[in-house]
Amino acid sequence: MRCLIIDDEPLAHDVILKYIEDVPFLELAGQCYRATEALEFLNRQPVDLIFLDIRMPRLNGLEFLRTLHQRPLVIITSAYEEYALQGFDLAVCDYLLKPFRFERFLQAVNRAHVLFAQTATTPAPATASAAPAQLAVKTDKKLVFVDLQNISYLESFGNYVKIWQDNVYLLTQRTLSSYEAELPQDVFVRIHKSFILNRKMVHALEGNIVHLKNGKQLPLGKNYKHVVRMLGA
Repeated sequence: MRCLIIDDEPLAHDVILKYIEDVPFLELAGQCYRATEALEFLNRQPVDLIFLDIRMPRLNGLEFLRTLHQRPLVIITSAYEEYALQGFDLAVCDYLLKPFRFERFLQAVNRAHVLFAQTATTPAPATASAAPAQLAVKTDKKLVFVDLQNISYLESFGNYVKIWQDNVYLLTQRTLSSYEAELPQDVFVRIHKSFILNRKMVHALEGNIVHLKNGKQLPLGKNYKHVVRMLGA
């Protein structure tokens, strides 16, 4: 995996460089000390993995990520833990809190390597966008990767969202609308202000009730009647 280090601290570069040298599947592609410099670098050559600091001059790491239309895998390396939730909302692979030991670094890059291998072995249709096969869910201070095909539906729960897999769910502090923007629209559809549904889980539609294959029943909101033709497609 070709890696790019983006950090304004030379010492941070030294540590990550040393760690990269000890991991056989990692190869250094470049080093940038500002996010603006990294934008120019990525325009010249693609990379597979970015080690990204957050607090940098002019353009911080999170703002930099939001500017990218096609993102490589990203591991955040920061001395500030308060940005972790925002990082996971941007679907980063991991969040390394400085200073981090090699064992923790290796755990993060192994996770990234698995995701990279899955992408490389699963060719997408030529007309399809690069939609992820998994959803990164921040819950209970850890990041859980959930296969999209296993998600039955998502339910709004106050300031949280329940991500249901059959009769169990993960609870994460995000908005339903943020997931609606992230999930592939050819698989997931919003059927109510409080529910997003995996269309492949639909068994039948009866009035304003959607029956799922696992026996659950969800309401069809009055403002979402137009999605009926999409259910089960």
